[in-house]
Amino acid sequence: MAGGLTLLAGQSTGMAGLAALALATPLALFGGLYSVLLGHGVFRPGTFGPVGLYWMAAFPVSRLAQEILAPTGGLVEGVGPFLAYQAMIALGFAIGFLWVHERAMPHWLMRRAGDNPLAKELLEKYLRFARVVSARKSARKGGR
Repeated sequence: MAGGLTLLAGQSTGMAGLAALALATPLALFGGLYSVLLGHGVFRPGTFGPVGLYWMAAFPVSRLAQEILAPTGGLVEGVGPFLAYQAMIALGFAIGFLWVHERAMPHWLMRRAGDNPLAKELLEKYLRFARVVSARKSARKGGR
């Protein structure tokens, strides 16, 4: 998306590729770190608050790295306002990240759970969470 927007802004294909890579690399690293922290119990499946706070810090850092490596003029008003704005829009990114992560991660964990005890443990956390959500939905439907 960053590359496409850079192309739409009239930049060269090389600059678009650099912009995409400069944003995708830190986002992937922070996403991987989120998964590691989730596996170690720092985060719980299905909770948004801590994830939102995590991305309010990680997303601006990622955008700052992109802006330094592939400048678009976003730092004209200074680093502080840039980071504050990025932190505000990070919550939207966190919603999307969590939505994708919670749909993709269990499928990957099912494939890895046979030979990886950490993956098995995390998959069991997701299954417990799914059972809780299912029980709540059943209770709501039964209460009507």
